[in-house]
Amino acid sequence: MLRRFAISCVMAALALGAGARTRPHYGGTLRVEIEGDPWQRPNGLARRLVLDGLTRVDADGTARPALAVDWKSENDDHRWQFRLRPGVHFQDGSPLTSVAVVASLNVICPANCPWTAIHAVGSSVIFTSDSPMPNLPALLAADEFLLPLTITSEGKTPEGVVGTGPFQVRGFTNGMLILAANDTCWQGRPFADAVEIHVHRSIHDQWLDLGVGRADVVEAPAEQIRQAQQQRLTVVASPPVTLLALTVTDSGALANPLLRAAIALAVDRGALYNVIFQKQGQITASLLPANLTGYAFLFPVERDLGKAQELRGGLTPPPLTLATEGGPVMQLAAQRIALNLHEAGFNVQVVNAGSTQHADLGLRRLPLECNQPQAALESMLRSVGLSAPPPEQSPVSLFNVEHNVLDRKTLIPLLYLPSAFAIGDRIRDFRLGPDGTPDLANASLEDAQ
Repeated sequence: MLRRFAISCVMAALALGAGARTRPHYGGTLRVEIEGDPWQRPNGLARRLVLDGLTRVDADGTARPALAVDWKSENDDHRWQFRLRPGVHFQDGSPLTSVAVVASLNVICPANCPWTAIHAVGSSVIFTSDSPMPNLPALLAADEFLLPLTITSEGKTPEGVVGTGPFQVRGFTNGMLILAANDTCWQGRPFADAVEIHVHRSIHDQWLDLGVGRADVVEAPAEQIRQAQQQRLTVVASPPVTLLALTVTDSGALANPLLRAAIALAVDRGALYNVIFQKQGQITASLLPANLTGYAFLFPVERDLGKAQELRGGLTPPPLTLATEGGPVMQLAAQRIALNLHEAGFNVQVVNAGSTQHADLGLRRLPLECNQPQAALESMLRSVGLSAPPPEQSPVSLFNVEHNVLDRKTLIPLLYLPSAFAIGDRIRDFRLGPDGTPDLANASLEDAQ
């Protein structure tokens, strides 16, 4: 009996020890390194740490309350009323009011918005539109509609970025953005006391710092995920959340739809997937990934150089420009596409996106900011200046809208890529949100006191 009691005590002690090791700790500083700008749109790392939206989207694609506690639609989705969460304050102490929300939305979305007008009415924000807005709650969860304070309670312009999120800006020095925990956040205090984001760090330097314990979270670009795993880094990757796509103008020489169709058939998606992006993500000719719709296989992904040459016929289009954004990998992908098009009879010069305003072609990364299919498609089309009627809540309607857009050959999907990060040994409960951004507010450090 005594021996059994002793064994029970040992087992209980082990269980308590394991619980203590896994239980989140408050305190400590999370050290993060990135190549780019933490405030870039969309999905800059600092944005969802400092700012909130009226809604958020769960992993299943359902719009949930955030700064708005509930909402309702009227007049066949032409009018929406969002009631604000009471008692919320911005990080400078200014109250969250409907007037502040309207002012913020007017600044961050001055044109090409999903709505026609917005109004502050008591504790609610009213959205109206000449067209139905069936997807508005999910759309408002996107990165572009996160709400910064634009006018303080004293009527002044705030210094820096001020939001309602779990962290607030403390300063920027020596290439490092310092965020401090917002103790009065409406969601509750985050576990870490602070987040330090070191910017403009090369992937090589990020991985070195992670290896020697100077960083807790670093980037693992899609094309380097396999290399990171081979170096025994702990990699956390999302489902496909970024669409690599080719935009094609429908003016000038490419006003001819046969030439645009020839370009679509000439691109070798397999080479991009296998060689440049190292078999990460998935090849696609659909705007939405297969896991959201189930019909992506209906859009053919195979290259048909013979058909492309046949469609071009005897036409000899003038030299075209292909503008690309991003770093060396995007440049390499653009050069590969230019080679594909040369084989189909097109003369294409690759240029930097910042060096020209009127390129014939563009290689872009389009974020999948929402995992609700109808809202995701509407948001993606808006981001490239295209419009289409909002699809009804059915796969057939969604397919028809996407098919009609793709039939114009002004937007050519190529690959869907994941978002990935490598993490250190002391970080716990690290997860990626539906859009692939790290949820650092709910992460903790094992050695925090």
